[in-house]
Amino acid sequence: MIIMTRPLIGITVDNVDSSIATDKYESNADYSRAVVAAGGLPLLMAQDCQLASHYVERCDGILLTGGRDIRSESFGVPAHPLSRCMDPERQMFELALLEALAAQPQRPVLGICLGMQLMAMHAGGRMNQHLPDTLANAADTHQDNHPHPIVIGIEASVLLDGVPVTRDAITAETVVSSHHQGVVDAGRLRVVATSADGVIEAIDDPTRAFYLGVQWHPERSDGLLNRDLIKRFVHACIYRHA
Repeated sequence: MIIMTRPLIGITVDNVDSSIATDKYESNADYSRAVVAAGGLPLLMAQDCQLASHYVERCDGILLTGGRDIRSESFGVPAHPLSRCMDPERQMFELALLEALAAQPQRPVLGICLGMQLMAMHAGGRMNQHLPDTLANAADTHQDNHPHPIVIGIEASVLLDGVPVTRDAITAETVVSSHHQGVVDAGRLRVVATSADGVIEAIDDPTRAFYLGVQWHPERSDGLLNRDLIKRFVHACIYRHA
């Protein structure tokens, strides 16, 4: 009998009240449940920059989760008055993870919501810190888990890797989001998909094995672009045990 070893998936965690001062981590269970359902073994990672390279070495893949807003001052940009920023220790840790991952391009990475935004900023990108300032329907489409379709501009991406579907089938898929900031420049990364109103929805690095960020929350819904995407990510992590 062949027993398949579940790939170890490192998952970033948040801080209660987005403050390390609470001395409590928190994580939406949907992330771990989706990884387990996809055949992976979730590992919630403590926020310690000294451990970043160790996590990258030990884990078969890294999942960067959602959360509050990026602390833009770290990138030389004043924060928007309506920003609700993540804890600085979490941001430093996740940027350390991304730096360690740059030296391990074969390690699969999936960034969700805030995770995608950090990937973009780490790659030299820029943010719109408050979409309602420039997009009248931002609250109706991009917040509070409102379902909406996305427009895939590049089909030859890990977003749809190995999925034999028609463009009509892709167009019929919807995603749910909950964010008031958005990536306006993905830096060194490639824009793979947008929403109908032009908000960047997915970015990748085609030179790496699986390096994908999505602005929506695939762990919250079923379908090709949702939990099935997490299955494709976990499958990409299995190679270390092949």
